[in-house]
Amino acid sequence: MAEPGQVAWPPAPIRTERLVLRASEARDRAAFVELFASPEVGTYLGGPRPRDECERALPETPGRRPGLFVIELDGAMIGTVELNRRDAERRSQVRPDAGEAELGYLLLPTAWGHGYAVEACAAALAWFADARPGEPVVLCTQTANHRSMRLAAKLGFTEVRRYEAWGAQQWMGAWSPVTPSG
Repeated sequence: MAEPGQVAWPPAPIRTERLVLRASEARDRAAFVELFASPEVGTYLGGPRPRDECERALPETPGRRPGLFVIELDGAMIGTVELNRRDAERRSQVRPDAGEAELGYLLLPTAWGHGYAVEACAAALAWFADARPGEPVVLCTQTANHRSMRLAAKLGFTEVRRYEAWGAQQWMGAWSPVTPSG
């Protein structure tokens, strides 16, 4: 997130029923290489990066930045979930006065189909709702990415708009934390 001074980072690890969301560590480097070099993961993200490029370019502890959580299952990294501020010049803003937070996630293909993405993203959204009460979050994906579209629906994102970018139709949804009625 762009305002690390306003939100303590990294937070204490977040534990769900099956997962731990935590800051990245040096032991996660090989899993980061797998994520970025995976043809399956890169399908809707412009394709995979060459493995040798990842090996050269990634720092000893990749992903060590505010807003990025490693998703851990049984002691091993299976993916990432992050909340980043959208650049002010990017189209489709929900809040014209400021760049909203955007949810992003990547999971290794071996972790697909087990509900880990929903579990991890829901935990990250709950953390964000506590850290930044009342702030909306957006999620953007290609409409052709049916898994991501289903995930957005399960998490409670509602469509804001569709638009063309990067040679494909994109979908943008917004999520707002549920506030108790008084």
